[in-house]
Amino acid sequence: IMPSAHTVYFENSYGDNPDERVQRVLQKADSFTVAQLQYVNAKLFHLGALLADDIAGNVIQDLAARGMVSLDVQGLLRKVEGTNVVPVDWPEKARLLPYIYTLKTNEHELAVLTGQDDIHTGAKILADMGVKEVVITLGSEGSVIYADGVFHIIAAYKPAVFKDATGCGDTYMAGYLYQRVKGASIPEAGRFASATAGLKAGISGPFNGTEEEVDHFVQHKNHHS
Repeated sequence: IMPSAHTVYFENSYGDNPDERVQRVLQKADSFTVAQLQYVNAKLFHLGALLADDIAGNVIQDLAARGMVSLDVQGLLRKVEGTNVVPVDWPEKARLLPYIYTLKTNEHELAVLTGQDDIHTGAKILADMGVKEVVITLGSEGSVIYADGVFHIIAAYKPAVFKDATGCGDTYMAGYLYQRVKGASIPEAGRFASATAGLKAGISGPFNGTEEEVDHFVQHKNHHS
């Protein structure tokens, strides 16, 4: 936790489709700096920027020299105009994507980054730019992970009762990276991640379940392609 004059304050509005939302920003936080993170050591660093100016390029380069870097690109594609969030491309992508081991995006962000609506074409473009693992989440349609020239199709695991989609992408990546650091294969980590996100969608607020609960969900819950 770093000091900041403000914390980011989002207002999310959902309609009938939980895969779609309208978002406003009512407050912004200070950016992270290399100096703030110089004593943080880890095998893997996951960066989940909320807005485009949260994380400077030199932070990504510095962390990549000390471990693997995972990036959720969502926030870097958000520009705030007034209180409205508008999608923009990431101007430093060509320079900084080679430092990213795992990149998480959704189909809309992938189109902004690559100019491609086809996820297979878009994933290959990002891999050609240097990303080792491209994770594409598709909401209720599951996810696709592209690595070493192979596409891994991961089914969605849905809760009995849907409550809240906010944070499902973050929850997915927490589950995925946790399993990858432990040595799980990409399909194994993807299924665990999908199940973790599915359990989170069934509750309001952050996921606070256990690894055993996720494993049970993977084994016994009918997934949806």
